[in-house]
Amino acid sequence: MLRYILKRLLIMLITLWIIISLTFILMVSIPGSPFNSESSSNETVQANLEAHYNLDKPYYVQYLLYIKSIATFDFGPSIKQPDHSVNDLLGRGFPISFELGIITIIVAVLSGITLGVFAALRHNGMIDYLAMGFAVLGISIPNFVLATLLIQHLAVNLELLPVATWSSPAHMVLPTLALATGPMAIIARLTRSSMLEVLTQDYIRMARAKGLSPWKIIVKHALRNALMPVVTILGTLVASILTGTFVIEKIFAIPGMGKYFVESINQRDYPVIMGTTVFYSAFLIIMLFLVDIAYGILDPRIKVHRKGGE
Repeated sequence: MLRYILKRLLIMLITLWIIISLTFILMVSIPGSPFNSESSSNETVQANLEAHYNLDKPYYVQYLLYIKSIATFDFGPSIKQPDHSVNDLLGRGFPISFELGIITIIVAVLSGITLGVFAALRHNGMIDYLAMGFAVLGISIPNFVLATLLIQHLAVNLELLPVATWSSPAHMVLPTLALATGPMAIIARLTRSSMLEVLTQDYIRMARAKGLSPWKIIVKHALRNALMPVVTILGTLVASILTGTFVIEKIFAIPGMGKYFVESINQRDYPVIMGTTVFYSAFLIIMLFLVDIAYGILDPRIKVHRKGGE
């Protein structure tokens, strides 16, 4: 197990290095300078600004400085907000984005599993049809379209919920619904199909023959094995949810990382773009690693064997 963990950590570092390198290459490949708009009439000012941010140095020097800043967890100052460092922006925006992401994941997982289980237990019944119909709609409608529909009907027409910011639990409802509906639909469909397969297994029949209660059979025996496919896609769903918060945060004016990331792209704020990309990439790689570890917790039969099946 230790060898497997060390191997996974090495792969994580290589993956992160590739992401860092690709991000740097994409940034330096963009023509022009982030200071063009401010200093187009004064070449001396532009040259001084580029020298201050090391943009006048050769690309390999910029790359090494970039790697050094990441290794020391110091992403440097923001170009467009010189009074704030990238670390300050991450520290200010990430907790809000993380809170939105965690709430969304909890809602999506609990609701999706519940819908999937009830749909499987009422297979080809009204609950099954309604749950799967809702799942199809959830998968088909993009979250930014759903967000505008929720704002129009629940906030503007009915005036049930507030639209923007992140200042109270009521403000969290609409963005959470917009983000959670798609993943919830995917989890519901996957849980349903997995539960239907598990419920036909011999050990489930044996449990029923022993006279175990239906609730105990479902929770202790069927659901645990049915959740394995859900855990498989959980890492991907976490990635889609956390990156999807950028668009939703912009729509609902949530002061999270989405605000800084979108603004940094529009303003070509290189340190913020690269710092945010690297930070989120590292976070998502760690989440995928934790998903792999969760496999062994949910199913003790899954072990890391040596080569040759020993």
